[in-house]
Amino acid sequence: MRKVEVEPYQEKWPRMFLEEAEKLREIFTGEIIEIHHIGSTSVPGLQAKPIIDIMPVVKDISNVDSFNEEMKQMGYTPKGENGIPMRRYFEKGGDQRSHHVHFYEEGSREIKRHLAFRDYLRTHSHEKQQYGELKQRLAKQFPHDIEAYIQGKEQLVVEIERKALIWFDQE
Repeated sequence: MRKVEVEPYQEKWPRMFLEEAEKLREIFTGEIIEIHHIGSTSVPGLQAKPIIDIMPVVKDISNVDSFNEEMKQMGYTPKGENGIPMRRYFEKGGDQRSHHVHFYEEGSREIKRHLAFRDYLRTHSHEKQQYGELKQRLAKQFPHDIEAYIQGKEQLVVEIERKALIWFDQE
């Protein structure tokens, strides 16, 4: 069973992203347009579950499936769309997860959503603090219930995302 743990920001997270992004570039030669560090570990100063979220943007999402064996050799479990149409999702580390990879095709609205949320939290310290404190409270309240943890964050995430998309469009 996965334990829900939220810890203070770690300086090693950007380096962990860069190391994994380089490995993905080697495997997906010619497919990846760009790779972004997303999620809470991409926001300096934000408390987070210590899982690096990586978002490669590819030319054609259907080509990603042909790399499942290479991803397995890197320690990833392919999860297909995993609830989000036109995404390919991979997890590394089993119950001790270290990385999530979310592939999207160039032009997907999900890309903008993730980048807006990340960049908004990077530049709006009040919301970043509010979000981090909520995550810590929920992790203590639901240490063995990831679903309750996620549901507990949902309202604030939707609110921040709405503000972030408006802000992102004005930048």
